[in-house]
Amino acid sequence: MGRLLAYQLASMGHQVAIYDKGDAQGLGSAARAAAAMLAPLAESVITEPSVVKMGHYGLTRWRELLRNLDEPVFFQQEGTLILWHRQDLHEAKRFSTALMRNHALMDFLRKPEELTAEGLKKLEPGIPDQFQHGIYLPGEGQLDNRQLLSSLHTTLIKMGVEFHWNTPKSLDEFDTSKTERWIFDCRGLGAKPAWDGLRGVRGEVIRLHAPEVNLSRPMRLIHPRYPIYIAPKEDHVFVIGATEIESEDLSNASVRSTLELLSAAYTVHSGFAEARILEISTQARPTLRDNLPAVKQIGPKALQINGLYRHGFLIAPAVVDSVVEFVDKGLRSKADGFEISFT
Repeated sequence: MGRLLAYQLASMGHQVAIYDKGDAQGLGSAARAAAAMLAPLAESVITEPSVVKMGHYGLTRWRELLRNLDEPVFFQQEGTLILWHRQDLHEAKRFSTALMRNHALMDFLRKPEELTAEGLKKLEPGIPDQFQHGIYLPGEGQLDNRQLLSSLHTTLIKMGVEFHWNTPKSLDEFDTSKTERWIFDCRGLGAKPAWDGLRGVRGEVIRLHAPEVNLSRPMRLIHPRYPIYIAPKEDHVFVIGATEIESEDLSNASVRSTLELLSAAYTVHSGFAEARILEISTQARPTLRDNLPAVKQIGPKALQINGLYRHGFLIAPAVVDSVVEFVDKGLRSKADGFEISFT
């Protein structure tokens, strides 16, 4: 959020300085650990219509944003494939019913397509025969979050943005009551002392290098506890995750979660058996009480932006554009249109 907002403001001619307790790579941030899937209809089963609306906006907006960066960022819009094992058929029916209901309410999204085994094979030839049915969500996408962080950094340097890495700051170090420069607090969980109700939701993510696996699009495997995703990036790198635990514990991943994620990947493609584990990481998503994003004005030119939860990359363009509209024109029409809490 901080880098994307800095990019938008610098593009408008503002002088921008970034203070970050981390480094240029974003080590230790939720943004670096994420899978960066852009799947508004898939997410509609577990979130609010406002998030779906922001996500739909983001699919188009990301193309515009990435086009002007100095380094290429992997972006695709080949849809999402939903799969399930026979024993999870009941849960799959519930998921499918929710998708169809949500599409009927939000017909700006493309209609889900129910697939038989033949349709699955045509769409993803590597899917094993045990999967006889699936649901395809056309138009959904993903990007490479780590390439994005790097490209934004490179672009911002060329734009003259001033960086202060490994420099944690608190709001107490700024006079938000009469500052002549805008201050934007995009610290995620770092803002917890200054934002009542902000909490972390733990997630565990595995990155694999699997040269024997060829999958064309993100997949979600219906699971009794949560839908597990497999997001294929460039060069046969796959991001696997989806665990949600109400905890800010950032200790190593549990054996249970690791086994579930790796087993799920193997059942989708046997080539994962020979994959190499590149990384097993844990992070906590910054989350507000209603699991929705919010903006707070804490001074004449001071805003706090937080609560992107598990939808960070999906909704970031909508949130950033809403903030920029307020800074540039003093308006909240975009925020109101996206139902973003702006107080």
